Amino acid sequence: MANGGGAPAEVIVVGAGPSGLAVSACLSLRGVPSLVLERDDCVGSLWRKRAYDRLTLHLPKEASALPHAPHPATAPAYLPRDDFARYLDGYAARGSAGRFLVVATGTYDEKFVPEVPGLEGFPGKVMHASEYRSAVGMKGKSVLVVGCGNSGMEIALDLAEGGAITSIVVRSELHILTKRILNLGVTLGFYLPIWMIDKVVLLLCYLVFGDTSKHGLRRPAIGPFAWKQQTSTLPVIDVGTYKKIKSGEIQVVPAAMTSVHGNVVEFADGRRHPFDAIVFATGYRSGIKRWLQQRSPKAENGLYYAGLSGRGIFGSGMDAEFIAGDISKQLQTVPGQAQGNPEH
Repeated sequence: MANGGGAPAEVIVVGAGPSGLAVSACLSLRGVPSLVLERDDCVGSLWRKRAYDRLTLHLPKEASALPHAPHPATAPAYLPRDDFARYLDGYAARGSAGRFLVVATGTYDEKFVPEVPGLEGFPGKVMHASEYRSAVGMKGKSVLVVGCGNSGMEIALDLAEGGAITSIVVRSELHILTKRILNLGVTLGFYLPIWMIDKVVLLLCYLVFGDTSKHGLRRPAIGPFAWKQQTSTLPVIDVGTYKKIKSGEIQVVPAAMTSVHGNVVEFADGRRHPFDAIVFATGYRSGIKRWLQQRSPKAENGLYYAGLSGRGIFGSGMDAEFIAGDISKQLQTVPGQAQGNPEH
C-alpha cells in the first residue's frame, strides 16, 4: 500500500500494524509520500491471525486510538479484537520508499516456545497462544497453560468457561489489577509521582482481590507502575480468571516445566500430571532487537523504528508523530526538495 498521490515514496515503512500505519498517516498529513510493506495479506495481521476470539483491549478507546483518528462515540469503551481490526482497515484507507526506512514490525514478530525435553513426544495438542482461538473441542480435557501474562490468564479463563480442566503455570511474581484500577493509575500519572500512584493502586487491589499470594499469585515487592518502569513487565488485567483460581476451577502450578514423558508433564517442584493439551502463552521475541540495540525511535543514516517503546498503541502514536516530524524537517532542509500534497 502506498500514499502520496503518485509521488515517489521518500519513506519505506516495514510493517502494516498500528505502528506502521500510524507512521504512514502522520507522514501523509505532512505531505511526505511513503510506501508500506507488509509480509501478510492484510493490515493488522496480529489482531486478525494471532489473537484469540475473546480478546478485548484493556485500555479505554481514548487511549487506544492512533494519531488523528479517534474512535467514534458509538464505539465500545473497550474495543473487542474484531472492532479494532476494522478500525485499522479504516485507518489504512484514510492514508493514501527511498531515503528513509522505518521498521515497524513490532515486538510480536516471532513467537517463543521454550525447549522442554520430551515435548516432541507429547501425544496431545501443543500450540502457542498465537494459534489459540477458543475452547471449542476442549470440554472435559485436561489442559495446561504455560505462562501467566495477560494472554495466559485470559486463555485459561476461556478454557475453564469452555469446560476444560484447566491448570496454569505461575512461576514468577505478578501484579493483578482490574481495568478500572489500571486506568485510574494511568490518569493519576499526570498528577502524582509513581510511588504515590502505586500506594493508591495497591490499596485498591487489596480491597478488590485480598491477599492473592494465598492462591499462588505472588506480588512483587514494588508496585505495578514502578515494576513496569523497571522491568517492562505489564500487570495482568483480571477479566474473571482470579475468581476461577479462588474457586479451584483453575489450578495454579507454581513451578516451571522440566520435562515431558508421554502425556505426563513433570515440574521443577517434583509434581507430575497428565494433560491432553498444552498452550504456551510464553510470549514473543523481537527479531529487530537482535541487531538494533537502542530504543530511541531515531537511529542513524535515515533509519527509524516504531512500536518498540513498550507503551502500547499510545506509544506507537507518539513514535509516529516524532518520526514523521523529524523526516519532514529533514526534507524541508534539502534545497529544491518537493513534497507531495497531503492526502485526506
